Amino acid sequence: MNTIKWRFLLNFIPNWRRLFSLFLLLTCLLLTNIQSAFAGIDNDRYDGNIFVVYAGNGSLIPPKVTLAKALAEHKPTLLAFYVDDSSDCKKYAIVISTVQEYYGQVAEIIPVTVDSILTEKTYNSTEPGYYYSGGVPQVVVFNQSGEVVLNKKGQVPFEEIDEQFRKLFDLLPRSESVPLKRRAFNELNSELTR
Repeated sequence: MNTIKWRFLLNFIPNWRRLFSLFLLLTCLLLTNIQSAFAGIDNDRYDGNIFVVYAGNGSLIPPKVTLAKALAEHKPTLLAFYVDDSSDCKKYAIVISTVQEYYGQVAEIIPVTVDSILTEKTYNSTEPGYYYSGGVPQVVVFNQSGEVVLNKKGQVPFEEIDEQFRKLFDLLPRSESVPLKRRAFNELNSELTR
């Protein structure tokens, strides 16, 4: 009978140790002050590329062309400087995505993460570092001749960028034009069936 009790206790001890270890682990986790590691749009924590996560537009990354190629092809170009761990850039990503939505077929939209700009004493005018002024977000718009027509830091409204592109493409100003509106898929189908 004594041997049966000992065997039972020996079988129970490993389970008891596991249970005690789990209890200790949970106690330590609850007692320590663990700061949340979750990133969001209102904080400066990294949680992935801002165009993919917050604008829902992975087509901007990586850019299709370089600044040098866009300027050589005489295409209107937008440079958008950003960092992935800035709440201001996270909020601004949707504006850049909207610009691409309307002008992406006729202009080059080039997002440039500031972390990718190599530090040099001087830059060539066909390199993004030449135009970066030290703050994010920053938007630089070039005309077909490669001249800068807009260079601003901060939350530049879509309307201001749109106004520059309207001038470049000889479109009516916003005040004289009907508002831009994207058609929903079903609206197109309903018009075809009439």
